[in-house]
Amino acid sequence: MLTNEAYKPINCDDYDNLELACQKNWTLSLELKNGDQLKAKAVDMVSRKNVEYLAVDLSGETREVRLDHIASFTHPELGTVVVSEE
Repeated sequence: MLTNEAYKPINCDDYDNLELACQKNWTLSLELKNGDQLKAKAVDMVSRKNVEYLAVDLSGETREVRLDHIASFTHPELGTVVVSEE
């Protein structure tokens, strides 16, 4: 996906669920809008130049995923959350 596309903020409830996942260091199954799937530990929420990211630990490597590139995420305590824009 292009990195210079306009950022579209996600729904506040979805953001709060991602924040909770970071606080509890949950491992999430993420499905991205481009079809990629990741299973990674939620580490932190990062905001840079008006774009928000989920920092995840993917096999010991930190990776930042734009929140508006996440189609859905799953965790046993949350179920599957389909991310929607504001």
